[in-house]
Amino acid sequence: MRVLVLYAHPVETRFHATLHARVVQALRAAGHEVDDCDLYAEDFNPVLSREERLNYRDTTRNTAGVASYVQRLQRAEALVLCFPTWCFGLPAILKGFFDRVLVPGVAFDISNPAKVRPGLTHLRQIAAVVTYGRPRWMAWAMGDPPRKVVTRYLRALCGRGVRIRYHARYHMNVATRDQLERFALRVEDAMHRLPR
Repeated sequence: MRVLVLYAHPVETRFHATLHARVVQALRAAGHEVDDCDLYAEDFNPVLSREERLNYRDTTRNTAGVASYVQRLQRAEALVLCFPTWCFGLPAILKGFFDRVLVPGVAFDISNPAKVRPGLTHLRQIAAVVTYGRPRWMAWAMGDPPRKVVTRYLRALCGRGVRIRYHARYHMNVATRDQLERFALRVEDAMHRLPR
């Protein structure tokens, strides 16, 4: 299966960089074709410009600045997101990717505004590997926005047939090395078992 991995962390020495590397390695070992998109390394510009917002509904012009990313997304059969949670949200670079790439004509069809239709129906699998600095109860109390973006928003863009897995490590600030390794092994196992 063709898998697009979206990675969003700026520091190569952090635990999430290790997770990312292990995700990619496990997917490749399982026989998947991996398009590894490191948003920071590729210097992705997350800022939705005034012109892009004005052209947002114009499906002939709304992808002009991100056409290569749209092509990569449209080619994928699975999407794996690998990111930390900051301020109980997505990193700005990943949120900017969604703002600029998940536009009408790509992620959804708004030709009939009363009946918006999903546009990412080619995606069969979505997995997220997410870390949080705070405990799960606090994320829950805040509504756990990253979980909802992945499990609800992306599901709505993909339609009913997509299978979604959310792998979260909460309370990173106090996790031991053994706890982090156990989480990394669970993530690797999940990537190995991603259906082809």
